[in-house]
Amino acid sequence: MAGSNKKVIYAALVGNALIAVTKFIAGAMTNSSAMLSEAIHSVVDTGNQVLLLYGLKKAARPADERFPFGHGKEIYFWSFIVAMLIFAVGAAVSIYKGVLHVLHPEPIQSPMINYVVLVLAMLFEGAAWYFAFREFRKSKGRWGYFEAVRRGKDPSIYVVLFEDSAAMIGLMVAFLGVWLSQATGIHEFDGIASIVIGLVLAGTAAWLAYETKSLLIGESANRHVIEGIRKIVREQPDVERVNEVLTMHMGPEFILLNISVEFRDGATVEKLETRIAKITGQIKQAYPFVKRVFIEAETQSPTP
Repeated sequence: MAGSNKKVIYAALVGNALIAVTKFIAGAMTNSSAMLSEAIHSVVDTGNQVLLLYGLKKAARPADERFPFGHGKEIYFWSFIVAMLIFAVGAAVSIYKGVLHVLHPEPIQSPMINYVVLVLAMLFEGAAWYFAFREFRKSKGRWGYFEAVRRGKDPSIYVVLFEDSAAMIGLMVAFLGVWLSQATGIHEFDGIASIVIGLVLAGTAAWLAYETKSLLIGESANRHVIEGIRKIVREQPDVERVNEVLTMHMGPEFILLNISVEFRDGATVEKLETRIAKITGQIKQAYPFVKRVFIEAETQSPTP
């Protein structure tokens, strides 16, 4: 899974870096606020891909004495930082430049350069978006697209997909802003397009921050995993009742599990040890992402 994620991120990284350079050149030559906003957007996206790759590298480190459950949450942290950068840099600068251009409009020089760059950027960005969308579709399984984002535990793919989607929308808005400025002679349209691009980025950042926040602070495994674990434990012959099944994702492929179980009276310590070992083995076989299992023998559900 991590290999596929890196391919998506590398594809977006190369595409955004090339697009950013061409946008800056076009923006400087034509004095277009929307084009400069799009250039800033591409620079932010390029930096975001670097941070995601860094997060994947840090998350792959093995567990140690200081971090006994590994470093898997690094990818959640860096995905959250990406969302903040999109908002703080991409959205804020685009809106700021758009407001300035609306207050002090200037004509766009040589708009044909903008059209050529925007069309090429759409082609490159569209290819990166399709690559990210294809990988996301593979990973989502039977879930719907929004459900896959809500339930997904690996943000590295859908962060890139969100960025590329926002980029495609931004390119279309920039194209429309440049065209309206040229066609109507109302130069404020270019600044308005820059503001709209900023709002698109702000909305994207807010959604990404919301989706990664719960993973960062400790989100449980998906409901079907919890119910499957409960079923495995409940079906054991020595189990009277399953009290709690507590899970936490320590990374996209690392689930920490704590189960409170009431065993039947009369079971010896040796028998309980054998039963607990069997339960642990069956759970890990059924759900390979469950890496650590702690089973507590309790006579009743813990008091909240």
